Amino acid sequence: MEEQLKIDFEKLLEKSNFSKKNVEIKRENFENFIEKGFPNRKEENWKFSDINQIISKNIKNLSFYNDLSKPNKIDKSIFIDGLEHNKLVFVNGRIEKIEFDYEEKNKIEMLDDLVLEKSNKINNSLLFLNNAFVSKYFKLIVKKNYSLKKPLIIYNITNKDLISKNINLKLDILLEENSSLKLIEFSNDKSITNFINMNYNFDIQNNSVLKNYKIDNNSNNNVKYSFSNINQDSNSVAEIFLLSSGSEFIKNEINCSLNGKYASAFVNGVFILDKTKHHEIKTNINHLVENTKSYQLIKGVLEATSKAVYQGKIFVDSKAQKTDGYQLSKAILLNEDTEFNAKPELEIYADDVKCSHGSASGSLNEDSIFYLMTRGLNYQEAKKLLINGFLLDVVEKITDPEIKNLIKTFMSLKQ
Repeated sequence: MEEQLKIDFEKLLEKSNFSKKNVEIKRENFENFIEKGFPNRKEENWKFSDINQIISKNIKNLSFYNDLSKPNKIDKSIFIDGLEHNKLVFVNGRIEKIEFDYEEKNKIEMLDDLVLEKSNKINNSLLFLNNAFVSKYFKLIVKKNYSLKKPLIIYNITNKDLISKNINLKLDILLEENSSLKLIEFSNDKSITNFINMNYNFDIQNNSVLKNYKIDNNSNNNVKYSFSNINQDSNSVAEIFLLSSGSEFIKNEINCSLNGKYASAFVNGVFILDKTKHHEIKTNINHLVENTKSYQLIKGVLEATSKAVYQGKIFVDSKAQKTDGYQLSKAILLNEDTEFNAKPELEIYADDVKCSHGSASGSLNEDSIFYLMTRGLNYQEAKKLLINGFLLDVVEKITDPEIKNLIKTFMSLKQ
């Protein structure tokens, strides 16, 4: 695979018009990736999800150069109905539509062909790979004192033309002071056995609000990795929700740093897995100053031989007195061959804090099923009602009513 990587990297540089500076930075990132390689279970972060093995098992003859010179048709039938929204549409890794029809154009700025950062502060080989191979690097800026009137949906679409390719997407989002954004990341995949590597960087300035909903619910056999790095200033709020269900493998990793007083982060997520699917959510919430708050709730329902992983860490710096941090994960295992791995962590260097974590997994309570059956439901109806109630606890944490109802529809939950 290393030889193919080198061939594809040189082909990318030859056929693309990168600046001299970007070529230099890409080469540095490429060399860093070659040195580290794909993560495997020897790394603590990847002990439950050996992506090196997963890619080798699921993708034969993986190619790392994807020619983005030709436009792709957009299948408009995949657009979400019943919700007025702005659009960024990526098809096979190429941006095909930028549409902010509901907004004041001078309040939003979209930049492309940015200069890459020289090195990642986070020593992550998949981010090195992303920086080496990404063709265009975008940045969205929401200007000071502006709140988008409608949600923005990023459509990540792949079609049947894409087979055994590596796609790399990179997007920065800056919310200037006293601004807000509702962002839905929506995946729709018709492609076969690809590795999709996504990198999002969020900078949330004072008094700003980000509501970010990551939806992966269309069944596909791709392997995916999504990394979100979030920096928050004073009085800012980040609300993150993950619906993790569709892909053969996906790892959503969130690194959130609360850099300003009274900043708050809420991360809630749902696994709904069947067949041989393997999904992971990993969170690092870093409390770096006093009076910050975080809340995390992850729940999963697993069938067949599926596997879910949740690794969650709350870090509290010595300066971060009066931190309030909460973390809980739970899973229902519907088959004895399913597997749920949880690794909750607290790393605390301050003494005036309120932090807790916990995890639990098990099967459905047969007594509860029997009770519902005595009230007129059959076994399957009773089982479904209990599962829905278990998952609704997480969905109800979504603060936007319109998006909450949309996600309930995706999950086939009653409105």
